[in-house]
Amino acid sequence: MRSMLTDKLQTPTIIGVDFTSRPTRVKPITIAVGSLDRQSATLNMREILRCADMASFHTTLQDLTPWVGAFDLPFGLPREFLAVQGWLGNNHQYTWREVTDIVLAHTRAELVVRCKAYCDARPPGQKFAHRKVDKLAGSSPSMKWVNPPVLYMLHAGLPALFALDCHFPMLMTSGNQSRIALEAYPGFIARQITHESYKSDDRAKQTQAREDARRQLVLALTTKNTVTGITLKITRTLKQQMIADASGDSLDATICALQAAVGAMSGAPRYGMPTDVDPIEGWIVGV
Repeated sequence: MRSMLTDKLQTPTIIGVDFTSRPTRVKPITIAVGSLDRQSATLNMREILRCADMASFHTTLQDLTPWVGAFDLPFGLPREFLAVQGWLGNNHQYTWREVTDIVLAHTRAELVVRCKAYCDARPPGQKFAHRKVDKLAGSSPSMKWVNPPVLYMLHAGLPALFALDCHFPMLMTSGNQSRIALEAYPGFIARQITHESYKSDDRAKQTQAREDARRQLVLALTTKNTVTGITLKITRTLKQQMIADASGDSLDATICALQAAVGAMSGAPRYGMPTDVDPIEGWIVGV
């Protein structure tokens, strides 16, 4: 008879994380938690957790182990930008972890100076370098430091995941296989359902139209044959919470969880990612 521990390791929790680089009580990190029914391709949502600081984020992820998680933060910078900085190595081509360690050795302010200098040297309309996956997913350039500051999210998020010894498929062969970290971007899924804006942190922009868009998204995600191929199953309370959360954080975390479920359904070693993933830039699961 298999032990309860063995069963637990074979059925990891599915988590989706709407990340913020400076979590507070007003704007916490939001974590959607569920379990995957592989036979019916259904994600059963259990709860939505909120972490007001990085310490509670670390503890929460420890406590949820084992998990397959998808995180709304970039795992890499554009190869073109890295090459200009001289951060790809010369005789020895650096690995993703080596390049990331170089990036993280700089402060946010130092990285912004480098990003601004790169942009200032380029013609209008071509200021930012883009990862291949950002172009396909429609996500912001990972070197962007404002609106949204995804560069800061990388700078804060990756050290937190390294501290948990996560395994990063297609980027590292090492890491704890009971904590699988995948990159997510909820906008990629949301825009396949509606192009209407569905969220805002600005109270003045938290309109009925955006609430209606959230309701449309929840309906689509809980209907069979969704764009992810996985059906979301939620309680009435969680459904109301996702619709009522005008910031969109609850809904975004849930979409990230669906992207994690896509990766979990595919399994090791690629977790739903293509074979030609750039080993420096990384990839968004499900794209």
